[in-house]
Order: sequence, then structure tokens, then C-alpha cells
Amino acid sequence: MKNTNLQKIVLTGLFAALSYVVFTFLQIKITLPGGDATSIHLGNAVCVIGALLLGGVYGGLGGAIGMTIGDLVDPVYVLYAPKTFLLKFCIGLLTGLIAHKLGHISTEKNNRKVLLWTILAATGGLLFNVVFDPLIGYYYKLLILGKPAAELILAWNITTTSINAVTSLIISVVIYMALRPVLKKSGFFCEIGAEKTKKTPVRAE
Repeated sequence: MKNTNLQKIVLTGLFAALSYVVFTFLQIKITLPGGDATSIHLGNAVCVIGALLLGGVYGGLGGAIGMTIGDLVDPVYVLYAPKTFLLKFCIGLLTGLIAHKLGHISTEKNNRKVLLWTILAATGGLLFNVVFDPLIGYYYKLLILGKPAAELILAWNITTTSINAVTSLIISVVIYMALRPVLKKSGFFCEIGAEKTKKTPVRAE
């Protein structure tokens, strides 16, 4: 299948729906003081897989849109929807940058190099989230929402974000490496950046 923008848009919608379902229905919600909550979920794994398959922008948008919708329909999380969109989109962007701009995993033929760069890309995106999700969440609660329990909630957020990162790293790498050969054989694999490297034939005068 040709690597068209329409194909990527359709797949972005698919990943948005998938991330919403995973984030909303397959999470373990932990209630915190002050009516707040945090959760253990695999929504970030969907975001990373999307970035590995579609590139950072489309993969990041898919994960960000799906999990933001998940926040908007949940009274506990609705106020955090803007933060969710920003952070999940950044996970995708960073994962895609490492995977496709540095590692060129979609065009790389050596499976060991593909695996290495896939691990590095997923680690980079999820490590960003481990650092900035609790940090931005803390200031968001304290300065914007004015919640005095921000410091108490911070420790819980660090814990759950770290658990989410480890599980999402393992699952996203395993699923991507399993899907890659299947998608290649079926013709549905997107070669990110390949179209830019193809030279346009020079017409003889």
C-alpha cells in the first residue's frame, strides 16, 4: 500500500480509538486525597506503537486524541485533558524522532538494529513522560487548579507513571517487532521518510 497522507489519517483515527479503549476500560484507577486519582494503564504503549508505525506526528496525535477524549468523558480527569494532550503528543513526537530520524527503523534491513532503535525510541518517549508527567502535573495542580494536595499526589504520580513506562516499553517493543514483518508482507507497512529519499528522475531536454 502506498504511504499516503490519507492512509496515515485513517490509521491515526484507528490508534486514537484504540488508545481511548485501552486507557478508559483497561486501567486500574487509584483514588487519591482531595478527589483526585491516578491510574495504571497501557495507553502510552498505544501511543508509542503508533509513533513507531506511522511516525511521531501521526502516532502522537492518535495517542493524544484518544487519551484526551478518555479524560473528557471522566469527571475525575476532565480538568487534566489539556495536560494529557500535550504530554501524549510529545511522547509520540520524541519516539518518532528517535525511531525514524535517527534510527530509520522503517527502512532498516538489519533486525538487530531495528530492535535496538525501537527500544531506544520507546525508552526516550516514555522516559520523557516519566519526568515531565509528574512535574507538569504538579505545577498544573498547584498553580492552575490551586490544589494544596499537589505534593502528596506527586509521589503517587511518579510511582504510577514509572510502572506505566516499564510495562508500555515492553509491550510496545514486542508488538512492533511482531507486527513489522506481518505488515510488510501484507503491503500495509509505512516506510517513514522513504518517499523523501527517492530521487525524482531528471527529464532529458
